[in-house]
Amino acid sequence: MKLLVIGSGGREHALAWRLKQSPRVQKVYVAPGNGGTAREEGLENLPLTAFPELIEFCQRDGVAFTLVGPEAPLAEGIVDAFRGAGLKVFGPTRAAAQLESSKDFAKQFMTRHGIPTAAFATFTDAAAAHAYLDARGGAIVVKADGLAAGKGVVVAQTKDEAHAAIDMMLAGNAFGEAGARVVIEECLQGEEASFIVMADGEHILSLATSQDHKRLLDGDQGPNTGGMGAYSPAPVVTPELHARILREVIRPVVAGMKEEGVPYTGFLYAGVMIGEDGVPRVLEFNCRMGDPETQPIMMRLKNDFATLVEAAIDGRLDQVEAEWDRRYALGVVLAAAGYPDSPRKGDAIAGLGEGDANVHVFHAGTALDGDQVVTAGGRVLCVTALGDTVKMAQTRAYEAADRIDFAGRQMRRDIGWRAVQRKGSGRKKP
Repeated sequence: MKLLVIGSGGREHALAWRLKQSPRVQKVYVAPGNGGTAREEGLENLPLTAFPELIEFCQRDGVAFTLVGPEAPLAEGIVDAFRGAGLKVFGPTRAAAQLESSKDFAKQFMTRHGIPTAAFATFTDAAAAHAYLDARGGAIVVKADGLAAGKGVVVAQTKDEAHAAIDMMLAGNAFGEAGARVVIEECLQGEEASFIVMADGEHILSLATSQDHKRLLDGDQGPNTGGMGAYSPAPVVTPELHARILREVIRPVVAGMKEEGVPYTGFLYAGVMIGEDGVPRVLEFNCRMGDPETQPIMMRLKNDFATLVEAAIDGRLDQVEAEWDRRYALGVVLAAAGYPDSPRKGDAIAGLGEGDANVHVFHAGTALDGDQVVTAGGRVLCVTALGDTVKMAQTRAYEAADRIDFAGRQMRRDIGWRAVQRKGSGRKKP
């Protein structure tokens, strides 16, 4: 069968790569794809982004199902459009995708359904937001309400920083319509983990746990980014905590959305902060797989991914199970010069030779200039490796990453440091 993956990032490269490994899959189209998907055997880039053109292609070419990678088309209603045309597609509807496309919607939803999260308030008026901020103490997080490509969150350590963030979003219009409303919330302390599941409107299938690294620089310093690396599994998510997150966060979301008449089908990502009290509090919801978490998760998935997606589309997730490689997977992001503010494009990438079976280089911000792969976005590559321990996976990933070079390359050197330092950081359950 032929499949379609929507998107152009490292997440989409990893999803398409894993789907193609199904013996039942003849070809995976990636729309619009990137330089890596153009070179990957069994994948083919499709230079289409408009919904009507994509729908026409699927109908004409007999695409069995479509998997939507990024958040923007979900928020724009691509799933509604495909379903309206009688096509099978995996992802949430536009209404359900509000869990990510509106921070205020997500916070209000969590309040209604008793899902633990940080205290918050929402503002469209800058003066009111400043007054609220002045009345509060401690570290504050200021978030643009809408989609801002992972850059609409400011973790302010001082009130001056928080005031500046409010002005940037509400007065300075830094994020356009996405920042026309802001959510101000308390800054939660603890260790963060990414908890991702597949949902079919009623049933849930947990994917392997993972942990992202949002800051640009080593030691979790510097500005927030879309993610500079990730690993799976995350030792912080013990079996007991895994059960608690399912019980207190994930199941209430799926049940609550169904109760409110908006059944949730698709990937559901809960970014949770685990405090010293052991309570998992939700930082954010994403309505798709995380990037770069997808890359190590897909490296560890052992069974037929296409079968899992089909079961989710058909409402049969209770009839399938995911099987995981017991090894760790760790991905290191190589970012372009100037990222995250103004990434430079067009730099030639060297060293993209063949790796071993334990390493795969997933492309994100790349394009082809003739036969040459060049930078074409902020996060350029995610070099992902498997290892019996997180340290071994880390070593393999960095050895492979160091063979790749382009002008102005940025790369953190400490991806996975929490797991390396954690006692007993050997094999853990997914």
